[in-house]
Amino acid sequence: MGKEIERKFLVSGPAWREAVSEQHEIRQGYLCNDERANLRVRIVDGEKAYLTIKSGRGLTREEWEYAIPLEDAGELMEKCAGRLIEKTRHLIRRHDLTFEVDVFAGANEGLVIAEVELTHDRQEFERPSWLGEEVTGDGRYTNASLSQHPFRDWT
Repeated sequence: MGKEIERKFLVSGPAWREAVSEQHEIRQGYLCNDERANLRVRIVDGEKAYLTIKSGRGLTREEWEYAIPLEDAGELMEKCAGRLIEKTRHLIRRHDLTFEVDVFAGANEGLVIAEVELTHDRQEFERPSWLGEEVTGDGRYTNASLSQHPFRDWT
């Protein structure tokens, strides 16, 4: 079993774009999403595919991720009944951390979120100027939630 320790932030301004080292197109769908766990299928750049199970809420969650055949991922994506996320992930390396800035498309267009994975829950790091409000504890900003309650529908 793996552990994911991750903090999430809204992104303010375009300054982050200058530091991007690589980017990936991501399409993912949710086969199951409830209070105990979610089951996600993800296709990256139309070339690689993964099946991921996450459990827990907030800063620290359990995570299992497995590479799967691209063809299987396409078939599973069809079973997601519209619970899809489309985004471009931009990677920014700063010191010993990698920030992932997700620019959402489709039903979540207009939303830009930065995530950073940490090695422990009290790890401190230098915050880039473009990190805005922290939304780690706000369940609306999880990808699983956004697949069911897209950003465009928020009032």
